[in-house]
Amino acid sequence: MKLGALEIYPVADGRFRLDGGAMFGVVPKVLWERCCPADEQNRINLALTCLLIRAHGKNILVDTGLGGKGDAKFQQMYAVDRTPPLLDSLKELGLAPGDVHMVINTHLHFDHAGGNTVSENGGLLPAFPKAKYFVQRGEYDQAVAPNERTKASYRHENITPFELIKQWEFLEGDTELCPGVSVMVTPGHTRHHQSVKIESEGQVAVFLGDLIPTVSHVPLPYVMGYDLYPLQTIETKRWILHRALEEEWLLVFEHDPKVQMGHVRKDLEGKYYLKPFGGER
Repeated sequence: MKLGALEIYPVADGRFRLDGGAMFGVVPKVLWERCCPADEQNRINLALTCLLIRAHGKNILVDTGLGGKGDAKFQQMYAVDRTPPLLDSLKELGLAPGDVHMVINTHLHFDHAGGNTVSENGGLLPAFPKAKYFVQRGEYDQAVAPNERTKASYRHENITPFELIKQWEFLEGDTELCPGVSVMVTPGHTRHHQSVKIESEGQVAVFLGDLIPTVSHVPLPYVMGYDLYPLQTIETKRWILHRALEEEWLLVFEHDPKVQMGHVRKDLEGKYYLKPFGGER
């Protein structure tokens, strides 16, 4: 769709499943299963929606999905269905991997950075060979030296090969990457998680990453068990949702299986909810 003088395109890397209890933290299952029914292993269906931005002659990709490097055990554990895979989604827009100029990782968990690299001839290569990869320096530092709590979320094959070929660009806080495209540090899920703001001709869209992964996480108390700093998540959400309501931001969701984007509204009780843009999928 057009966003002022810029263009944004949600692009899919398929779907996968995660434990519903982990996705909703302290929220009881009797509440979250109304919107997110679980399978026999208590997993809920999640999308892998990345975002392509076309701005000033540049193709900018936000997050890279799961990628295709996981083995059979990985595929089964997360019920991975990469239909379509990210590179096919980009191909539908007329783009080859070499046409991507910039990759922005909201953070470096395996379902957001798995497509950063590809396996080839027994080694690892960047999936987008001509792109610069942007991430907060603090996020990179934590990803390459994870602790017992975080090591299952970070995979070195998605992260470290770029250190040798100098494709990483490390950021320190909120940064404009090109006119109208900037990152905002939105902590809570991880300390250095960032969301992407796209702004042109008075219109604003924000790609939320894992700050608010699905529409079902819009209510302030609905915070993932995966979040390292859940109280900070609530405060960051409060700030984002207030700005989004006041300034009519279009919010883009990475993991919702039905709704890709929408606008924030408040009900009569003062609680936030989402009005989907263009209806559900």
